[in-house]
Amino acid sequence: MVFSSHLFLFYFLPTALAVYYALPRRWKHLGLTLLSYVFYGWANPKFVFLMFGSTVVDYFCGLAVAQRLGKNWNKPIEPLPKGTPRTRGQKAALIVSVVTNLSLLGFFKYFNFAVENYNGLVSLLGLEHLRWETFFRVTLPLGISFYTFQSMSYTIDVFRGEARAIRNFVDFACYVSMFPQLVAGPIVRFSEVADQLRAREHTWEKFARGVAFLSLGLAKKVLLANPCGKVADTVFDAGSVGTWDAWYGLLAYAFQIYFDFSGYSDMAIGLGLMLGFAFPKNFDAPYRSESITEFWRRWHLSLSSWLRDYLYIPLGGNRKGPRRTYINLAIVMLLGGLWHGAAWNFVIWGAIHGAMLAFERSRGKTAPYAGLPRPLRVGITFFTVLIAWVFFRSSDLSAATNYLLSLFGLREPLPNAALIGGVVYRPYYLLTMAVAAAITWGAPQSWDWTRRLTVPKALLCLALLWLSIVALSTQAYNPFIYFIF
Repeated sequence: MVFSSHLFLFYFLPTALAVYYALPRRWKHLGLTLLSYVFYGWANPKFVFLMFGSTVVDYFCGLAVAQRLGKNWNKPIEPLPKGTPRTRGQKAALIVSVVTNLSLLGFFKYFNFAVENYNGLVSLLGLEHLRWETFFRVTLPLGISFYTFQSMSYTIDVFRGEARAIRNFVDFACYVSMFPQLVAGPIVRFSEVADQLRAREHTWEKFARGVAFLSLGLAKKVLLANPCGKVADTVFDAGSVGTWDAWYGLLAYAFQIYFDFSGYSDMAIGLGLMLGFAFPKNFDAPYRSESITEFWRRWHLSLSSWLRDYLYIPLGGNRKGPRRTYINLAIVMLLGGLWHGAAWNFVIWGAIHGAMLAFERSRGKTAPYAGLPRPLRVGITFFTVLIAWVFFRSSDLSAATNYLLSLFGLREPLPNAALIGGVVYRPYYLLTMAVAAAITWGAPQSWDWTRRLTVPKALLCLALLWLSIVALSTQAYNPFIYFIF
């Protein structure tokens, strides 16, 4: 089930809100958990058991880390003291949690990728008899990349003493399965919502801001991301395009993925507010960044901070000298790329960003573009991001290489490539691209714009909501990019 659908907007969401607010306080989390399982299992109910299994493991591992498994049940659970040695049992519980979640993620996301690369390698070595010919293929469960990271962060936070273990299983299941951020983030850490699970306010102001977030996010998705995505798909899937068309299609994809994912994040944050939860900000105008380092402080903030706190810093961060710092940056970004998808395209995308992060850190303030005017710094950064997006969007490495050649005029387009212009340069698409550019580099962010709602702002939100719903009735193209990750 996707947010930008009539099923969600007219049936599931009104039902969920009515049930949630009709239930007494002590039953709200159970009701929200059951509703979230319905939301998640709508497409494939079998995947609900997978998420439930991960939830059970991390719940008991958290209690084991807090040394509250089977004893001291009535004693209040306090965070573990930081800096004190952990017992062998506590370490074992943490390992079980991490290994279980990474095993689930690794099997369901990378099994097919591993088999294909293994067969390719043995064929290259002339060992055809060692190929693994199997009809077995694994279907990727929606949102597994998000909820495994989120659930795993709970046990790690408890182990570090940054959060107290939760005794109520329903409350923990509610945290893991909460439908607003379940299948595409933001990745909400337990420490960020632990207090809200115990007690939170439900106010009209919070609900109104949630509706504003939902309206703006839906407008980003339906009115901007979908048309830009149609342009991008047309150009990328054409096989042969001219240089101008290639740049136009790449820019359309940059707008599509930004408004698609930031729009989803806005809707998730808005839905959370409507339920009384305050989720963290996930985007901070990333295309206005003046360096790749700054870009990763603005893009997909919940993933960036997760990789920093649970991978980069444990690897040593920047505490073990420049060479180790560059290696750590490369490892984090390569794994970050692979987290997005089981293909070498994503690894190269991560490698580009990792190399730029290491380069900028090595040069510090003396980087070649550091002394340039701000528009040029932003332009150079955006150009780098665009080149990396080629690998992120292309179907395989061959397609990415051909597209790069087209970008720089090194590949002669076929005669029929000119027909693409009749599709992608229609006034509707040109206007959408212009509006997307204006919002990207000139408009205030949803997070700031919704802090104080006025009557004109409320009317604008309602108008955008109405336009988005009308557009949904006419659009057959309505994907969510990050659902496949």
